[in-house]
Amino acid sequence: MSKLRLVILLFLLHSVALVSAQGSTNGTSSWQTLNGSAPLVIARGGFSGLFPDSSSDAFSFALMTSLSNVVLWCDVQLTKDGAGICFPHMKLENASDISSVFQNKQNAYLVNGVSMSGWFSVDFTLTDLKTVALNQGVYSRSTRFDGKRFPILTVQEMVKLIKPPGLWLNIEHDVFYTQHNLSMRSFVLSVSKSVIVDYISSPEMAFLRSVSQQFKATKTKLVFRFLEKEETEPSTNQNYGSLLNNLTFIKTFASGILVPKGYIWPVDKDSYLLPSTLVVQHAHKEGLEVFGSDFINDITFSYNYSYDPIAEVLNFIDNDAFSVDGVLSDFPITPSAAIDCFAHISKNASGPEKPLIISYNGASGDYPSCTNLAYTKAISDGVDVLDCNVQMTKDGTPICLSSVNLMDSTKVAQTSFSSFTTTITEVQTGSGIFTFNLTWEDIRSLTPAISNPYSNFRLSRNPKFKNAGKLVSLSDFLSIAKEANSLSGVLIIIEHAPFLLKVGLSVTDAVLDALSKAGYDNGTTPRVMIQSTNSSVLKEFKEKKKNYELVYRVDENIRDASDATIEDIKKFAASVVINKESIYPQNKAFVIGVTDIVSRLRKNNLPVYVVHFDNECMAQAWDFLSDATVEINSFVVGAGIDGVITSFPQTAASYRKNRCLKYKNAPSYMRPVEPGGLMQVLTRDDLPPALAPYPVLTESDVAESPLPEVTASSTNGETTATTSPNGQPKIATCIVLSNLAVLLVTILLL
Repeated sequence: MSKLRLVILLFLLHSVALVSAQGSTNGTSSWQTLNGSAPLVIARGGFSGLFPDSSSDAFSFALMTSLSNVVLWCDVQLTKDGAGICFPHMKLENASDISSVFQNKQNAYLVNGVSMSGWFSVDFTLTDLKTVALNQGVYSRSTRFDGKRFPILTVQEMVKLIKPPGLWLNIEHDVFYTQHNLSMRSFVLSVSKSVIVDYISSPEMAFLRSVSQQFKATKTKLVFRFLEKEETEPSTNQNYGSLLNNLTFIKTFASGILVPKGYIWPVDKDSYLLPSTLVVQHAHKEGLEVFGSDFINDITFSYNYSYDPIAEVLNFIDNDAFSVDGVLSDFPITPSAAIDCFAHISKNASGPEKPLIISYNGASGDYPSCTNLAYTKAISDGVDVLDCNVQMTKDGTPICLSSVNLMDSTKVAQTSFSSFTTTITEVQTGSGIFTFNLTWEDIRSLTPAISNPYSNFRLSRNPKFKNAGKLVSLSDFLSIAKEANSLSGVLIIIEHAPFLLKVGLSVTDAVLDALSKAGYDNGTTPRVMIQSTNSSVLKEFKEKKKNYELVYRVDENIRDASDATIEDIKKFAASVVINKESIYPQNKAFVIGVTDIVSRLRKNNLPVYVVHFDNECMAQAWDFLSDATVEINSFVVGAGIDGVITSFPQTAASYRKNRCLKYKNAPSYMRPVEPGGLMQVLTRDDLPPALAPYPVLTESDVAESPLPEVTASSTNGETTATTSPNGQPKIATCIVLSNLAVLLVTILLL
């Protein structure tokens, strides 16, 4: 525990003390819970979304990051000698190294009529299990904490070590233990005499009924746990779905029910929300509290929530019809923040000006990039600045598209335009179908395709609308933006300008012309931001003496910039965009520290915008706890950035409104992470190999020659000679993909 205590100390030193009212949470509105109090947060196995379930660090970290009245959940298993341990599964190999310690001690048993084989607690004494270590049982989570060899804790040991504000014991498989001459009933009655047990849950009616009289006059609450609807409750032989009709009977031995979240907000076969049920209202009418389970940040949940776990929790605690009385979560920081910081916030509420919220190809997490739907969704979500990544068509029309390669954001490979597939190394590595080889009429006929950057992890974006919307020209985009009174500005992104000039297309002139025709030169319209990685592009705009904010994009990860480089940037740009890892560098998805690049740029009057923020858990370092809000808060409050560039503007807009930003002393769940804090918890053997530091941005990285004059040329079907950085000519060869290659691309886009 010494390393974790060090992290706790660092956490406390990094922030101010907890607000005294943290446990009671916000009182701005009455809650629609059974007793009118704020919902409870129940931490399943502690913070099991990060540390091994039921480990000392998992329990400690849950206390550190949650509401002060958080309830710690312990799944109780009985050992051969009758000790009650906190362990998430009856099969010990699922979350420990027991199969290595006792290699030939597996067994096979009937459990509720089903044959199961593995290592069971009933075959080992507590002394035996002292040699066994807990490990991460969910394969998609980091196993680097396993090296700490967390011991298996008894209920009494956990309470003595952790001193939880609330304790929840979950009891399952009572019949199985009885068959092995062990009594869950006796254990529960005994342990309740030595520790305070706040809740006891079980999916077995017979067990709860057997102890109900003993706890009737106590503060311990009994909760009947519903499993999936088609599963059978062993003592009644009825499926759990049908038992929902027996709430009056359940009230005779329990004070509450625990149900999977799908009982309350069901989803269809495609993972979209259906109308909510009346489970909560019916249970409350019977005097039963309702707790929801399965709130897990790092798995796929309903697409309606856009991968925002706080949005999901809010749908269960802050709606017009009901509120659950508590949520069971592997990531207790998320419901803690939802309850105290985000619930009962008016849709019209305003927040601080910072961070500036800039879209990333519109709301590209919800709709295909740069389509009319992505833009209108970003506006309705509360974005401040709407972005257009400008590409040029063959006939000189500037359009908005996430990439110059149409294959990245449309289904062009499935059309007759697949014959335009070429390789132009000056534009990108690998082949593509480029906007400057097709006319705007050609391109606007294409079907958009949503971006799925985490498809390798089986995380898809809004599949029902994966091809929805229409592609837009820069003129269309400016019209959309001008009609949105809520916008403070537009961001125009320009890349590949030097190359485009070689093929007879001036993107800078096209942008200036479109802005002028749309009336963005009269000084009364929202501000215009021009972004580029090319200093030559920004210098050209500066020479035009337009009143635009010029934004320099640093596209590589850096750890710093020299003083001379910063001075150079100030000559042609008013703000800077940098990558997330330039602020919080990572190693194997662990934050290893923090740079001072933000403070250095801001001291030189260069606002810093950061690209780009996604909601999917795989987009974030482990330190951000699979919660996009934790990440945003760490960059805004911890690093002091001025703006976020995001595929999910709604999450950033919601963050900016949360009431905890107004607290004088921020609660633990709304504090920035301690950079490198989790790395300090790892043992030396579990540390990832050290990486070379990112480079320092130098004057030579920024300096560029002025843009050349426009030349009449074409890349359509021709070989174009270009010049490499060392001055030697290089050949950009245009090749036509074979039918097989086109077929493969087509399949990938399906």
